Amino acid sequence: MTTRRQFIVACSSGAVAFAESLSALGQGGAARGVRLRLAASAGQAAADTLVEDLVAGNRILAMEGVLDAMGHISVRHGTRPDHFLLARSMAPELVTAADIMEYDLDGNAIDARDRTSYLERFIHSEIYRVRPDVRAVVHCHTASLIPFADSDVPLRAMYHMAAFVAEGVPVFDIRKAAGLTDLLVRDAPLGKALAKSLGQKSAALMRGHGAVVVAASIPNVVGRSIYLDVNARAQAQAIALGGKITYVEADEAKLRMSDTNEYSRAWDLWKRKAAR
Repeated sequence: MTTRRQFIVACSSGAVAFAESLSALGQGGAARGVRLRLAASAGQAAADTLVEDLVAGNRILAMEGVLDAMGHISVRHGTRPDHFLLARSMAPELVTAADIMEYDLDGNAIDARDRTSYLERFIHSEIYRVRPDVRAVVHCHTASLIPFADSDVPLRAMYHMAAFVAEGVPVFDIRKAAGLTDLLVRDAPLGKALAKSLGQKSAALMRGHGAVVVAASIPNVVGRSIYLDVNARAQAQAIALGGKITYVEADEAKLRMSDTNEYSRAWDLWKRKAAR
């Protein structure tokens, strides 16, 4: 129960705050300055969180075996949708905040400062260019995905944690875009061809290479990448059993995918484990 003294203190505090607000309003320039400083502070906090999550995403994907010394994860810039953030060229497990670089959609580093860039950054830039819904991208070489990328056996959804697979996982064959290559997406035209193969899907396999996964947030793209790996291993095991397989159907998957925070609990766990 609120005591009379607590009530008086609360009223007094409110009166002081109201008086300060009136004073600020009376000093238009000062009030605007306060608002700008608050907005800048909030913007910086959001930017710091984005970088923190991107570093965590690198560490988590390495911890879970989706990335090794190769592969990368990026996120669209928080206030400039035509820019994205990606670590300098290095092993994901070693990434720190100081290693995060900003790029435009041509794959140009904004402030390189002698830091080297991933050769295949065009995977990210071209997907962000054509998919405004995408806010995070992972490129991986996960071993469990290679058999499905290199055979005519389609990757199918095995369970609810990888329900997005039921919408289809196309295979990008770089030969169709550029003939004989070293299988790497080295430039914007190849990145554009990959983005075209991905279409509106959540993931695409890359023949002789790996995969690309996209989502509307870092937690979701990390979750999808991890469970894409688990799904592929489960499917290979089911195929090895030799019996009839019942896959998750597209309409079932659509209901599951309506949860935009489906990996939030797992993300909290992974982030804590990666920070140890």
